[in-house]
Amino acid sequence: MSEISACGIVVPTDWVPLPIEPSDDIKAWAKSTAAELRDRSKAAGYELDKRALRKELQSRAEDSRSRDPFYAFAFYPDGFDTALATLEVELIHPDESTPEITLGWLAETFSADDFGPPQISRTDLPVGEAVRIRQDFAADSASRSGPGVLMETVTYGILPTGAESAVMLLVSWTVPGIAEEMETAADSIAQTVTVDF
Repeated sequence: MSEISACGIVVPTDWVPLPIEPSDDIKAWAKSTAAELRDRSKAAGYELDKRALRKELQSRAEDSRSRDPFYAFAFYPDGFDTALATLEVELIHPDESTPEITLGWLAETFSADDFGPPQISRTDLPVGEAVRIRQDFAADSASRSGPGVLMETVTYGILPTGAESAVMLLVSWTVPGIAEEMETAADSIAQTVTVDF
């Protein structure tokens, strides 16, 4: 078994990579990315508020950075000044409490039954075996006084062939009515995961 030295995924162009390294200048990134997204949407016939988009981008990047993922992306289709979904990739390494990572351990550790039992299935991806978890969580609302929000998720716990670590791919969204599209996106992106040793 080998240690993963690099991990890669391929995402469509409307999934914007978020700056999550401590050295990244989030404000400068948000300003330039807001201009790019506004221009892209304008070319598609939509007008966006660049200031609102800049604030949203900055907030989204800071939120992902707080979890310290390996990669993070936000889904900004043309015409939207708020992200419809977030994608984060994380590496899970064995340790003293979990000397061997298995699909069963991933399914048990990363599932909850906040709103009924999760839908768990096993699948084979090009990079190796995986467990797919579809579930819903109670998330905090944007305002502290507001009601909670339903967060829908698709999580892939992937055991790349020959690796001792796992790759976790999490797609989450709170926008109602886009579950089918987000599940399809998560399934498609999971197929592109690669690792190097």
